[in-house]
Amino acid sequence: MSVRRLADASVQPASFAFNRANTAAAKQWIKKYPKGREQSAIIPLLMLAQEQEGWVTKAAIETISDMLGMPRIRGLEVATFYTQYQLNPVGTRAHIQVCGTTPCMLRGSEALMDVCRSKIHHDQFHTNDKGTLSWEEVECLGACVNAPMVMIFKDTFEDLTPERLAEIIDLYEAGKGASVAPGPQNGRTGSEPASGLTTLKSEKAILKSTREKEAKAAAKAAKAAPDAIIAAPVPAPAPPVAPSKASKPTTDALETSPALKTPSPVKVAPAVEKAASVSAPRHSAVNANKAAPEVEGISKQRSGPRAKAEPAPAFKAPEAKTPAAKPAKPSLEDKNRPAGIDKPALVDDLKLISGVGPKIEGTLHSLGIFTFAQVASWKKAEREWVDAYLSFHGRIERDDWVKQAKALAKGGVAEYIRVFGKKPV
Repeated sequence: MSVRRLADASVQPASFAFNRANTAAAKQWIKKYPKGREQSAIIPLLMLAQEQEGWVTKAAIETISDMLGMPRIRGLEVATFYTQYQLNPVGTRAHIQVCGTTPCMLRGSEALMDVCRSKIHHDQFHTNDKGTLSWEEVECLGACVNAPMVMIFKDTFEDLTPERLAEIIDLYEAGKGASVAPGPQNGRTGSEPASGLTTLKSEKAILKSTREKEAKAAAKAAKAAPDAIIAAPVPAPAPPVAPSKASKPTTDALETSPALKTPSPVKVAPAVEKAASVSAPRHSAVNANKAAPEVEGISKQRSGPRAKAEPAPAFKAPEAKTPAAKPAKPSLEDKNRPAGIDKPALVDDLKLISGVGPKIEGTLHSLGIFTFAQVASWKKAEREWVDAYLSFHGRIERDDWVKQAKALAKGGVAEYIRVFGKKPV
């Protein structure tokens, strides 16, 4: 599971308090737990806070921890462990959770995510320009038979198409989300087949009242016609037939010896058991190479060189193995080496880029790389040269140094937080 951190201090409110209705609800939740176990109520209380504020703030975690008499670090552990808690601000009108697990993915959930990217924000956990909508990909939402689906707050919307999801997003953006009926969006009822019920179309046959009514009718009929012919009794079913042992081979293995069964009706000496057993057939290379009679009758027989047995390799001590040669570093005269500059008076802290430590920063300085703008301008060939020079095996692309550097060059740490939703590591 990915690391979950609280939102930046710049967006955290100074305090938190439940409103009157949620204060009463919190007290009711706490009463449900035995004396001394009230701290277990932290999960529903955090959900109350999220429903009230839209997301779980640091002040809410600390306030609830104090209410329950538990250390604040324990409250932080719970809030950062469960992904149901939103630790960053989400859309004020809708936070759309798109199921991306296998059934939904096979039914087109990727297209639903494309709708969210185009109508809300390209990246997850980012709000739109007005701050009213946000989205994220989540694990299974539990309605796989109605895939693909999304969840908005506590409501699920199933059997979605990209066009229908776009309509729902527009309604929530317009403040008309309450008018959208949750559940399947293609007209089906619950999780019934799309074509309608195929079995159990009526519950009449399985209701207790139906059985009682039929029993009373049968008793009434028997009482009204005492001279009626009584049906012959149904014969008792035949006893079950013991399983055949025809397919069990007779061997002298201990597993098949009747003398070892507990309790054993037969006591057999090992010598008798061995004498009664069928010995294994002798190996014959000729017979082993024969096929079925109809195949052997074909004039053109199988042919081909026999596989030669390879000699056993000689043992080599581990210390005698030659280590694989490491690939050579690219030349400093290579045309793809990024252009360096003389050390400026003001040097950027390259360690703010995820994946750059003090040692890597020193290496970059030796190459004449001192500013975020230089890293942000690297082309693909230049990134590959630096990646090979640092022996990173693709890490520059995985960590997206260029995107990080562009954000830091544009607006420093504040712009980085806006783009990535977290502080530089």
